[in-house]
Amino acid sequence: MKTERVTLLTSPDFKAFLGAEARREGVSVAELIRRRCESRLTEEEALLAGLTRELNRAVGEAKAALKDGLDEARAVLSDLRAARADASI
Repeated sequence: MKTERVTLLTSPDFKAFLGAEARREGVSVAELIRRRCESRLTEEEALLAGLTRELNRAVGEAKAALKDGLDEARAVLSDLRAARADASI
């Protein structure tokens, strides 16, 4: 039986977020907080969290590499255009 009370002060936005999450899960805000705070990651969830972090890092590196490649391709195209313009003069 739950008999202890905890008072939590939050911003209005966070309170609205908690309410929306609780409605989405079909529970009270108190139950939502209890469930989220009491749950422990399973071994599979911990592995998934680690893989997610690794994937996010790799995606960031891939985006940077693609940007660098596009920048280099644009520079080459610019040089080719300039060379073509010089040749036509």
